[in-house]
Amino acid sequence: MARRSPAIIAVDGRSGAGKSTLALELATALRVHRTVSVFHLEDVYTGWDGLAEGRDRYVAHVLESLYWGEDARWTSWDWVHDADGERRSTVAADVVIVEGVGAGCRAARPYLDAVAWVEVDEAARRRRALARDGETFAPHWDRWAAQERGWLDTDPVPDTADVLVYNRADGSAPADTLRALAQLPGLQETLRPEIQAAATPALISRRLRLPRGPIDAAGLFERHFPGDHAVFLDSSSAGLPGTTRNRFSILADDGGGTATRVEHRAGTTEVAIGCTRPRLAGRFFSWLDRNWGPARVEAPAGLECGFALGWLGWLGYELGRESGGVDRTSSPTPDAALLQPARAVVLDHERSEAWLLALAAPEAVPWLEATEALLRGGLPVTTAAAPAGPPPAFTAADTRTAYLRKIREAQQQIADGNSYEVCLTTSLQADVPPPEDGTTGFDPWSTYLALRASSPAPFAHFIRWGPVAVASSSPERFLSVDAAGLLRAEPIKGTRPRSADPVEDAALARDLATAPKDRAENIMIVDLLRNDLSRFADPATLRVPRLCEVETYATVHQLVSTIEARLLPDASRSEAVAVAFPPGSMTGAPKISTMAILDGLEEGRARGVYSGAAGYYSHTGAADLAVVIRTLVARRAPGNDGGWQLSLGLGGAITADSDPAGEWDEVATKSRGVLRALGTRFEAGPAGAQASGRASGPYPSQGPGPTLGG
Repeated sequence: MARRSPAIIAVDGRSGAGKSTLALELATALRVHRTVSVFHLEDVYTGWDGLAEGRDRYVAHVLESLYWGEDARWTSWDWVHDADGERRSTVAADVVIVEGVGAGCRAARPYLDAVAWVEVDEAARRRRALARDGETFAPHWDRWAAQERGWLDTDPVPDTADVLVYNRADGSAPADTLRALAQLPGLQETLRPEIQAAATPALISRRLRLPRGPIDAAGLFERHFPGDHAVFLDSSSAGLPGTTRNRFSILADDGGGTATRVEHRAGTTEVAIGCTRPRLAGRFFSWLDRNWGPARVEAPAGLECGFALGWLGWLGYELGRESGGVDRTSSPTPDAALLQPARAVVLDHERSEAWLLALAAPEAVPWLEATEALLRGGLPVTTAAAPAGPPPAFTAADTRTAYLRKIREAQQQIADGNSYEVCLTTSLQADVPPPEDGTTGFDPWSTYLALRASSPAPFAHFIRWGPVAVASSSPERFLSVDAAGLLRAEPIKGTRPRSADPVEDAALARDLATAPKDRAENIMIVDLLRNDLSRFADPATLRVPRLCEVETYATVHQLVSTIEARLLPDASRSEAVAVAFPPGSMTGAPKISTMAILDGLEEGRARGVYSGAAGYYSHTGAADLAVVIRTLVARRAPGNDGGWQLSLGLGGAITADSDPAGEWDEVATKSRGVLRALGTRFEAGPAGAQASGRASGPYPSQGPGPTLGG
């Protein structure tokens, strides 16, 4: 028989958590667009020892009827006479909210469309419960609490709930819970009016003309975006010759009442919406498809950057499991971490302009005023300080001998026809102890300032994400899509250092332009990306306007190609990103089979943020993502004692013609830009002599070194 039921939402939690108030206020909000019934489990508990029997009655006599769209008829409990009371009914309205201890119990879950668990610390719960029920509950508190503990020991509802509600009793829980429920796929149709109302946020913007000259984007971020979760997409190479991809910088944090965060780990997406945390099982890119893609706002006239608020953050390499990659590794950092800010600043370095963007809210105008005053008053120039304390001692995940062996194994896979190109990686790891008395210790932001000064890049970024910090000087675009649907990928494969001698410098550029190995690496990735983009694009629009062209930066020459295509009219933008992810320049070709080879060669070691993508997904439908390379990832050490765990991913493309010793030397060379910011270096040693893979000692004073591609 086909089910014809209401949407049934359970509001569960221990006594005193505020379930009844939350359920009633939710019902009031939902009745704007539909009929709503509310059922209270306390009406069927069979006395002060009746939690278990009350749950059984609730499932058998209430849920089973409602599930099939029938009004529920049930017997209430007479608490005065401690016996069964009168018969009552609950109407099978469009939505039924069931609330009480046990509403989301294991036996009930097959009948429920959503479970919200309300969490409050025990002292506050007891105080609230006794304030509500006075002396009636006081003699029975411990007795009832013991039943709750016994039940939850065998049925941990908080671990399985669809939404966690941290009830602060400040009036925010009902609105936040409604927003959280709207995230759940099973309630998308039921809550369509609420979802549609939130789909077109009102955007407030201000355009400021700034004095000509360099804009201190880092100073603005440091002073005005202090949130625990903050994103700085930094065109740190702005003003330098050689690229047109360094025009805009974007700054945002989690300030403002409407800011939202999302994290995805191994098949579960958790969204932070005010005091709630909805949790969704399934693909992250499916969540992204529901929350980004169709244009929700129009960019303000004159804003040429594609970002007009939206989502910012990273996609980690392990998210590639959703596109057919290996599903055997687990990253210590989220597989995806995105922030939807309530306000942001976009800096246009070419026009010396600042765009102030905010979602309409009571705090928006004061923030706009304060930001404008700060920018008009001028910012002090932010400079990088010398690293504090001794330089970290890094240990390589692979010795030289082991890495050369893996290169030869990759070449055997190529010879066997299993791959054309294998982008093998390793990593450097360091533990930084907590600071001693009178010292500041390791600071991710100071490290990033040093990195952006020594290795400026068009896609540099700094992301502060709770206990994690990402400091990157990436030069490579992974993928962009504009509001009109134009896809663009710009892979980098092939790099030479700059020389102070103009004649030698020109020779290095010519060598890069004509080197067969570098061109072969680049062309293989171009072919891979042509295939990726064609999955959701009109094949007639696919073109390669640049193939293996040399771009010259302050410290390097790089071999860059451009692939473009136009999305099909009804194509999903998030799925277009998904099929191209992870970046082909970090996997090799063909992608899926080569990722399986890499998982074996890299011994199941998670790459994490490294090799993934970082950037934005705008409410206009545009997106711009960089490849996460030249990136230090710092995590707070367990125990939060002030220590840090540092990781620097490194690697290179292996082809049939690769020289293993040269590839190992290139790994060491690629480490220099990031390690210089930490005052240390990677000692690769002469060919055949290095086995430990230690990084030690400060860099000599030699000026900025090369920042190499791939």
